Amino acid sequence: MINYGRQSIEQSDIEAVVAVLNGDWLTQGPTVERFEESVAEYVGAGFAVAFSNGTAALHGAAAAAGLGPGHIVVTSPLTFMASANAARFVGARPGLIDIDPSTLNIDLGVLPTSFDAVIPVHFAGLPVDLAPLSNSDAIVIEDAAHALGAATPSGPVGNCAHSDMTCFSFHPVKPITTGEGGMVTTNDEELAHRLRAFRSHGITRKPKQGGWYYEINSLGYNYRLTDIQSALGLAQMSHLDRFIERRNEIASRYRELLRDTPVGLPPAAPAGYRHGYHLFVIEVDERRRVFDDLRDAGIGVQVHYVPVHHHPISRDIGMNVGDLPHCDRHYERSISLPIHPGLTDAQQDRVVEVLLTSL
Repeated sequence: MINYGRQSIEQSDIEAVVAVLNGDWLTQGPTVERFEESVAEYVGAGFAVAFSNGTAALHGAAAAAGLGPGHIVVTSPLTFMASANAARFVGARPGLIDIDPSTLNIDLGVLPTSFDAVIPVHFAGLPVDLAPLSNSDAIVIEDAAHALGAATPSGPVGNCAHSDMTCFSFHPVKPITTGEGGMVTTNDEELAHRLRAFRSHGITRKPKQGGWYYEINSLGYNYRLTDIQSALGLAQMSHLDRFIERRNEIASRYRELLRDTPVGLPPAAPAGYRHGYHLFVIEVDERRRVFDDLRDAGIGVQVHYVPVHHHPISRDIGMNVGDLPHCDRHYERSISLPIHPGLTDAQQDRVVEVLLTSL
């Protein structure tokens, strides 16, 4: 099976994990802090706070921002449900904005007149232009699960140049992996403090009252990342630029191989942007048949995503299929082709051969 995405693990990654297994700390120890520092330095943010997964990171960011009942949090319909659920987790109400078909990202030009927060999703690794939000009073939480290693004219995604917080995922198919894991970056020290408390039961330590003493003043969760996972993530950070470069090479090669065919190609990065290419999403007619043909041939294509408003849980948003026409039109024709650093040219040639035969 040629999978649409998979982890790329090297011997140095394995050795880093083994070193932690042979050490004194397995759960939340010094390697977590080193991983956080590595991500913060890479993206140019003041602080980075590790979480057990990307969904926990989104939950933590929504809670740290003080969102809750009575607040409206808008996001893209072309995303995994966790982006919208971040609002539900804290009792806020999710809302949806249609995508811009030229980017497949949320169309910030059609934001409602009244909302409290926005979660822009850097779909497939193409950064959203957040400059229009610079003068907004709304909380901005970037969902950059696809976009570690991507960049804009304002710098790396995650530097929070136009946002309050940025959330990353380290699932195996993402730019780097910790198995499961997430991270929130911010330039606000108070938000970083709230994030750390939230991921660890709401605990605040007060050593002046005794080395053992702590207080819990707010609701928190056990959303901590382990030193074992952080060792893998820290080692993977040294490969990140190479991984992103390879993803861009594969994307360029797809564009060349599929040029002058009926296949609809995904938006490219504008000048001054660096695409993360977590996904390479094409559009085809008769999507179901083409999808099944590729799967039957041993090519593990996927569809990203069943739109948020198509799910029964989204009845509270009050939108039906067809109400967000750009997203719905794209979804009906979309297929994610294999793209990951370990994909060979021969495997890519096979993907294209089967695809073009199926059209």
